Amino acid sequence: MSSAELPLPAEPGSKFLEEIREQPDALLRLLESGAAFARVAAEIRARGATTVRMVGHGSSDNAASYGVYAFGLLPHWTSLRDSISLTVYYGAELDMSGCTALALSQSGRTPDVVEYLRQAKRRGAFTVAVTNDASSELAREADAVLELRAGHEQAVAATKTYTNQLAALGLLAAHAAGEGDAFAAGIRGVAETMRELTASVEKRIANVARPFAYAGRMFVVGRGAEFATAREIALKLLETCRIAAEPLTATDLAHGPVAALDPLFPVWAIASDDATLPAVVEAVERAREAGATIVASGDAAESIPGADYVLASPRTGSPLLSPLLSILPGQLFAWALSRARGLDPDTPRGLSKVTLAR
Repeated sequence: MSSAELPLPAEPGSKFLEEIREQPDALLRLLESGAAFARVAAEIRARGATTVRMVGHGSSDNAASYGVYAFGLLPHWTSLRDSISLTVYYGAELDMSGCTALALSQSGRTPDVVEYLRQAKRRGAFTVAVTNDASSELAREADAVLELRAGHEQAVAATKTYTNQLAALGLLAAHAAGEGDAFAAGIRGVAETMRELTASVEKRIANVARPFAYAGRMFVVGRGAEFATAREIALKLLETCRIAAEPLTATDLAHGPVAALDPLFPVWAIASDDATLPAVVEAVERAREAGATIVASGDAAESIPGADYVLASPRTGSPLLSPLLSILPGQLFAWALSRARGLDPDTPRGLSKVTLAR
């Protein structure tokens, strides 16, 4: 074995890695609160508040990208990532009757998210806090609370709170569509698969990450529900590796950014086994023509021709369950790459845990 193939040494004290490994248990804890999701979904229907407005920052905002697809594909409701600034800072008097305002905050203490929820209630919305702290200020302001139950998260970069936010949004949407039990069973199956995938990827991720130790920039490409994954992987690379990572849809890449690519500008592509796959394949082909190194992940990663690295996740049978698994290789890559660059993935320079979780 050459020195380039040697795995990174074990890191028993890594909070970031430990919390990646804890995600299956966190998902199973969330499922214990299934009755709360059913009640909130029933209340939304009873009020006719079926336009869903979601707000959050960082990983919470990335989860909201997923929520747009969960509510659109399951109960067929209009849903959007709403503007906090429009309401909180510009004071726009929006009529939110007929709306549900979902505020996502791991700690429940993010000031402008709390203020958004307060204003949304005043303007007629049914307000729901999705938080890891049911006693937080956000929870106190809300009409209803959906607790993430992810457990205490100590690493600065979010992991298990992000995946539990995805699961929470999917579960709420599924209950609204009358499919709550089936979706919960899907999450339970994903949790078991997640254990195996984490162990498998963890064994080989150092050899994938090491060649990128001197990369300064990267595009992360996804489409549909996996655009949330692209956004979250890019955020992890920014936070822990100091890489200027930008998330793009597959179509966005072709409309200008592809001109920036060269052999020193890698592209990470999340390929999903659904109707978005042809767009991702086409985008990657254009990136390869520009000489970019390609990392392919997702449950259709092996459908990406000519990828330099393949980090496939198992198929789940649902485009709304797949993002729970496809984020794992990105999280582990960020952990391994941070260490390969001589950085501390637990405590990125200049950042602190502003959204503490219980």
